[in-house]
Amino acid sequence: MKENPIRSLPGIPMLLALLAALLAGIWVAINGAQAASALHIVGGALLAAVAGFAMAGLYMVEPNQAAVLSLFGKYVGTVKDNGLRWNNPFFAKRKVSLRVRNFESGKLKVNELDGSPIEIAAVIVWQVVDSAEAVYNVDDYESFVHIQSESALRAMATSYPYDQHEEGQLALRSHATEISAHLQSELAERLADAGVQVIDARISHLAYAPEIAQAMLQRQQANAIIAARTRIVAGAVGMVEMALAELQKNGTVQLDEERKAAMVSNLLVVLCGERATQPIVNAGTLY
Repeated sequence: MKENPIRSLPGIPMLLALLAALLAGIWVAINGAQAASALHIVGGALLAAVAGFAMAGLYMVEPNQAAVLSLFGKYVGTVKDNGLRWNNPFFAKRKVSLRVRNFESGKLKVNELDGSPIEIAAVIVWQVVDSAEAVYNVDDYESFVHIQSESALRAMATSYPYDQHEEGQLALRSHATEISAHLQSELAERLADAGVQVIDARISHLAYAPEIAQAMLQRQQANAIIAARTRIVAGAVGMVEMALAELQKNGTVQLDEERKAAMVSNLLVVLCGERATQPIVNAGTLY
């Protein structure tokens, strides 16, 4: 069911007209009673009753708000004109806020792609864009938004690992922009039938579950040490190769294979060691 805009009459002129009709009816009825005229009494009473009943058609529409109108259970249309408005007093009216709203989901405990339990939460920014769908397609659109948001967040969290293990792999911790875009797209698809537009969706909390947090911290530290050592070794090998190439190119000293091996070993120890080396002067020969 799509939103159908409907015209409404300005409320202030209608209020003045109905008040005038109400007072006129009362005046006619009073004069009729004084003149003992049943026709005037009945006519004045009917006019006052109709004017009083017609006042039930007055309602207020605030800025960024819509009034969904229905007649005996059938959707009639939506009024978005601000201020005091008037429509058929038989119309049932339901107000729907069109303002931008946001909420933060609770911390959800889920298993990420590798099976490790994590805690995750997100901030969702949303807005009603079709009042008819919001009212008639779902029972309670606010509750629907909250439940579907948590469901989409769970589904998204199980689709990615917490940390990146392979080149080009998307991860929850390192690819926040891509993950947020995926979450927003998933939510937009789920909430489209409820007349709701998802403006933004971002992860606000991400951490390993407390029971494995310490173990995961140790693993991260080990991975960082391995990555650093790998880079140090690669750089040291490059420096040794450059040193040997420069010595051979300039002819500074002629080294046989055994001396090259000894030089390589010493340089790698110096370059890859954790502590500063102590210089030792060899007063003899190299052998």
